[in-house]
Amino acid sequence: MPNSNKTIAVLGTLDSKGEEHNFVANLIREKRHTPLLIDVGTGTEPTIRPDISRHEVAEAGGIDLEALMARKDRGECVVAMSEAAPNLMAKLAAEGRIDGVISLGGGGGTALGTGAMRGLPIGFPKVMVSTLASGNTAHYVGSKDICMIPSIVDVAGLNRISKTIFTRAAGAICGMVESEVEEDTTERPLIAASMFGNTTECVDASRKILEEAGYEVLVFHATGTGGKTMETLIADGLIKGVLDITTTEWADELCGGTLTAGSSRLDAAGKAGVPAIVTPGCLDMVNFGARETVPEKYEGRNFYIHNPQVTLMRTTPEECVQLGKILAEKINGYTGPVSVLLPTKSISIISAQGQSFYDPKADQALFDAIKSNLSKTIELIEVEAEINAPEFSKACAETLLKNLG
Repeated sequence: MPNSNKTIAVLGTLDSKGEEHNFVANLIREKRHTPLLIDVGTGTEPTIRPDISRHEVAEAGGIDLEALMARKDRGECVVAMSEAAPNLMAKLAAEGRIDGVISLGGGGGTALGTGAMRGLPIGFPKVMVSTLASGNTAHYVGSKDICMIPSIVDVAGLNRISKTIFTRAAGAICGMVESEVEEDTTERPLIAASMFGNTTECVDASRKILEEAGYEVLVFHATGTGGKTMETLIADGLIKGVLDITTTEWADELCGGTLTAGSSRLDAAGKAGVPAIVTPGCLDMVNFGARETVPEKYEGRNFYIHNPQVTLMRTTPEECVQLGKILAEKINGYTGPVSVLLPTKSISIISAQGQSFYDPKADQALFDAIKSNLSKTIELIEVEAEINAPEFSKACAETLLKNLG
C-alpha cells in the first residue's frame, strides 16, 4: 500500500514539452498521488492546462512576463524564468503545498528545472530527466541533492524509449515522496568535516572523538561539490563547528584542477563566526581526469595515476607558497575561534616519506607560507606526525572541542 497522497510538482515548458509532462502527470495519478503542473514556458500557449501558470511563476520573481516575451529572446526568457522559479518553489514547499518535484528537458528545460530545484532544501525529493545528464552536471546540481536521469533520446514526443525513461522517473519521484525520513530526536549539534581518501583515517578517528563528546559529524568529500555543499550548510547556520582537515580543493582552484570548490572555499565559517580547526590536508595534489586530459603546460611534472579516470599532480614549492598564503589570509578573516594544525611529516598518505608525492621542500614551503602570513592572534599547532597518525587526529578533535567551548 502506498503512503498517504502526496503532491508532486511537474514543472516544465508546457508549450514545447506539454505532452511529455502530461504523460508523467498521469503516471503520478496512477500511483495515487496528485500532480501539480507548473508552466515555465515562454513561447506559444501551453498545450496542456497548467495548475500554476507561467504568469504566476514570473510574478514570483517580479518579472514583467509580457514585456519579456515580446522581446522574443529565448535565452533571456530562460534566464529570467530560472531565476523566478526557485522563489515559487521555495514558497510552495514552505507552505506544504508540494512534497516533491520532477521535470523533463533539454538544454533550456534543464536550466529551468534544476534552477527551480536549487531553491528547495536538501532532502526535498527532486528528479530531473535531462538530455545533459551524462556530462558535467555540476552547474545544474550546485550544492543540492538533485537526481538527474539521462533521457537517452531527446525529450521530444513519446516513443518506446522515452516512455520507458519517463515511467521509471515517475516511479522514482513517487518512491521518494512515499519514503518517510525518520527524524533525529537527539538534536545533537552538527560538525562539518572535509575528507578525501588520503585523509580518511584522520577524519574517522577525529569523528569518533567528537561523537563521543555529543556531536553529530557530517563528512563532506572534498571533490568541489562537497566543499561547496559544506560551505552552504555553514552559511545557512546549520553547523556548530568545522573540522576542516582537507583543504585540497584550493590546490585545484589555483592550478585549474577538476575538483575546485571556487574562490569562496573557507569563507563561510569565518563569516558565520563558527568555531573551527583548519589543516593543509592534501594540498600536495591537484586532480585531473585521465592522464591524457592533463593540460600540456604541466608535462614533466610528478603525476600519480589514482585510477584510469583520475590523475593527481604534485604541487611544487612555488605553488605551495601561494597555497599557504591563501589559507592564512582566509583564516585571518575568521571571527570565531579558529586554530591551524600542521602535520609536519606528511599532509596526505602519498606525501609521506617513501611515497610518490614525498617532497619535504614543497611541504616546508607550504608550512612556512602559512606561518609567515597567519595572524599572530591565531593559534598555530605543529604536530610532528603524518596527517593520519592517531596523535594528529586526536589533536584536531580536541582542539575543535576546546574552540567550541
